[in-house]
Amino acid sequence: MPKLWEDTIEAHRRTVREAAVRSAAALVAEQGLASVTMSQIAKRAGIGRATLYKYFPDIESVLAAWHEEHIAEHLRRLTDVAEHTDPAERLRAVLRAFASITHQRHDGDLAALLHRGEHVAEAHRRLHAFIGDLVAGAAAAGTVRDDVPTGELATYCLHALTAAGAMTSSAAVHRLVEVTLAGLRPAPAEPHRRPGRTAPGDLP
Repeated sequence: MPKLWEDTIEAHRRTVREAAVRSAAALVAEQGLASVTMSQIAKRAGIGRATLYKYFPDIESVLAAWHEEHIAEHLRRLTDVAEHTDPAERLRAVLRAFASITHQRHDGDLAALLHRGEHVAEAHRRLHAFIGDLVAGAAAAGTVRDDVPTGELATYCLHALTAAGAMTSSAAVHRLVEVTLAGLRPAPAEPHRRPGRTAPGDLP
């Protein structure tokens, strides 16, 4: 088969697949997961139902494909905002973007359906490693505590900022980010004491 013909077929397949994925996402947003059918997806995408089944066996597989693309876009967004040369500002920008994405996440049955699968686990591993690298850079610059392993601090950030999904405003999300960042800062040095002297609050 000529390469030009192969490229044309592959481009057509991508177009059909993308149309089905976007149509399914739009229908779920409009009327909820429970009422969406494969026939509706095919009609919205402008293809036959039989053609749709050649690409996806069921609604769950269509939505899983959409979710995988969505996650990839989120990771690209986080990478794009990590443009600051200052390690502390780079970390702050990425955590703010992650919290904003979490604040806009899908809820209910759709979330339970989509947040399964190997693509989600792989995305989480990549995200954890990415945040860990940013934390390590900020720790090397002295703006993040170095008495806790960076992997643990990355886990802390991700778990703390998942609470952004329950926030009711962007202002609340920003405050949550600042509280999370406060937990990353180095502990203040203890004041020097002269031998034999006690500080207020010390036991006698």
